[in-house]
Amino acid sequence: MSGITLGSLLRTISIAAIFIGIFSCGNRAAGDKSKTTSDSTVVSVEEPDESGDLQIVNAILVSPENPRPGQIFRVMVTGSKSIRKAKITVNSPSGEIETAKSRGGEGLPFWRIDEFVAGTEGEYRITLKTRNTTEQLDFLVTEKPAISASKAVWKTKKGWDSKAEALYSAWVNALFQGADERSSWGALNEITQSQELNFLYNHLSLGEDDANGKVKVLMEPDCADNPFFLRAYFAWKLGLPFGYHLSDRGGLGRSPKTGQWKTNEAILSKSDPTQKFNAFMRMVANGVHSGTARTSLSNENSDYYLVALSREAIRPGIVYADPYGHTLILVGQVPQTDDNPGVLLSVDAQPDGTVGIKRFWKGNFLFNTNEKEVIGEPGFKSFRPIVVTDGKLRLLKTEEIIPESGLLPFSIQQKGMESNAFYHEMEQIINPEPLDPEMAMLDLIKALHEQLVVRVTSVENGEKYMKAHPGTVIPMPGRAAGVFQTGGVWEDFSTPNRDLRLLIAMDAVLDFPDKVMRSPDDYKIPMLQSPEKVKGNLQELMNKKLTELSITYTRSNGTEQVLTISELLKRRDAFEMAYNPNDGAEIRWGAPENSEERSTCKRRVPASQLEKMKSVRIWFQKRLHPPT
Repeated sequence: MSGITLGSLLRTISIAAIFIGIFSCGNRAAGDKSKTTSDSTVVSVEEPDESGDLQIVNAILVSPENPRPGQIFRVMVTGSKSIRKAKITVNSPSGEIETAKSRGGEGLPFWRIDEFVAGTEGEYRITLKTRNTTEQLDFLVTEKPAISASKAVWKTKKGWDSKAEALYSAWVNALFQGADERSSWGALNEITQSQELNFLYNHLSLGEDDANGKVKVLMEPDCADNPFFLRAYFAWKLGLPFGYHLSDRGGLGRSPKTGQWKTNEAILSKSDPTQKFNAFMRMVANGVHSGTARTSLSNENSDYYLVALSREAIRPGIVYADPYGHTLILVGQVPQTDDNPGVLLSVDAQPDGTVGIKRFWKGNFLFNTNEKEVIGEPGFKSFRPIVVTDGKLRLLKTEEIIPESGLLPFSIQQKGMESNAFYHEMEQIINPEPLDPEMAMLDLIKALHEQLVVRVTSVENGEKYMKAHPGTVIPMPGRAAGVFQTGGVWEDFSTPNRDLRLLIAMDAVLDFPDKVMRSPDDYKIPMLQSPEKVKGNLQELMNKKLTELSITYTRSNGTEQVLTISELLKRRDAFEMAYNPNDGAEIRWGAPENSEERSTCKRRVPASQLEKMKSVRIWFQKRLHPPT
């Protein structure tokens, strides 16, 4: 291990563990509370949160980088709750400009975006007034925005710090504001091409996000690439450093090891900045993989580091490294209310090219730290910040990522954590108050239904491919690990990973009444009702709701088949063998042998593949993923 001794690491771990609580309460001294900077993009300051002594970083960002006269520009501010009521004014050479439009988010951090229209050329000043602070930022409005002549992918202007991290979190939250589990896109660039949602839309004044432009950003990531693409896009726009490591895939008992480090300082032959960015993203896609996010916590060359399971750390921009290779990025949280449970939302990318929203629950977020069953270190992680020292890029060491830095501190909390403890901790973060058991169960059923609706699209994508290639038999990997994780057409249209998660989700719904019996203190149970009575009521309500919700899929003959969740739950065993796109849609939805529903199925897997599927079935039965 380079740069740090084992003893030093253990001392750092102990300090970080102690400071988790301090970070949530806040004991850092406040900095200068009024500051003007010559940086024409960002200004930041620390201000006490209204609810306590926690030091919250305020930051201001202007987009585009150099607005033109008459052009709309936007101002993003981040900070504590006081940001929502803060006064933002912009003074131009001809006077004060009024806000034309505003929207905000609940954080963490809290943020607001105000929209203005630039007047004549010259120097402009933004003034942000909160209850305790006054911040100012100067920037230029000019007809000729600066264009970088750097031969690198992009020129690094400054390193990552707590202010940049706060802005990144706010940008991710704003980008996906209003999205829910029904939201999906064909590519990541479809989202960044939204001028309404993407604060950094055409930030460089290159037309880089114009969907009809000749040279525009193209981002079509799979799950491992998705966090890197978002991080790189943000870094490119602001001139922040970005990098990724080539790594191996590790093995049982050995976490993936990191190798060569690739950064934005790489020299590319293309001259157009957007073309250089696109070429670099293709390099990223070829360089990162399912093992990249699961390097050892002691590896200080890793691109990620583990964070605590806390309200402060579980925020937009944080990445979830699945123990079996999937990755998701947190994008927002819907707070718990008296009438509805809280919801933690993430975004992921799939091999078939879709980018979609997923909520946190057992059906989407698998957690397992058993070294005999998983490779590497899974869990919630943050990107390891890259800074500039003596003109060179470097990753922060673990001993530097402590609360005093203003960054989310490194934590060993998830190291070796039991699955039940993990889910319980997350439930407390998402729903800090005891839940009404009926409301919680209905929300769980809703999540299962949403997962089934997504599967309809996945199966349909496979059907479209098979119909477009009549007579094709998609090759099936021979090893169990390959079935769950491989490349090519099999990865695009088979659904073993999704179906394993679906089975776990079905189990979670069916187990819920018993879960309430096991942990009654987590729920609002009427004083005069016994847990047994509550369980009976829940079971009755569940049976009713499961017959009300349904999905509709298209059979091989073009007719529609409606199946209730109750019917699908009775087919759980069939879903252990329903992931192969060489089977017709009826089989993939578990239609029983010799049933009228299955009679229209005209396509079945070859006998050799059926035998392979039988050997792989044990993993579905055990609800375990083979190590990948």
